[in-house]
Amino acid sequence: MDKLFKTLGDQNRLRIVNLLMHHKLCVCELEVILQTTQSNVSRHLSRLRNEGIITYEKKAQWIYYTVSQSFEEKHGLLYQYLQRRMSQEQVFKADIERLNSYETSGENCETLKGKEKAIFAS
Repeated sequence: MDKLFKTLGDQNRLRIVNLLMHHKLCVCELEVILQTTQSNVSRHLSRLRNEGIITYEKKAQWIYYTVSQSFEEKHGLLYQYLQRRMSQEQVFKADIERLNSYETSGENCETLKGKEKAIFAS
């Protein structure tokens, strides 16, 4: 249990979990929405994946991440608590606003290549 809470004890990882509770996303999408680097996102995804919090699905050349169904089932109360708290805190709400902007933009992993990272800045 200590590894689980250490993994969730980082705001960047919590921000990723928050987004993945709402939508399947790949590294490049998370990079743009969170306005951070690919290496930073990948490092956090690796920690979350190793702890079983997220899972992934490969589609063509892209790997899409989402919160693991087994994490949600095994830690249901924690999952519900995270959802409730994240819906109240500004940093997480701003991430969801950028996610919504991204979803309505018509962009995808292919079209994001080479674009300015701040295109969905709030």
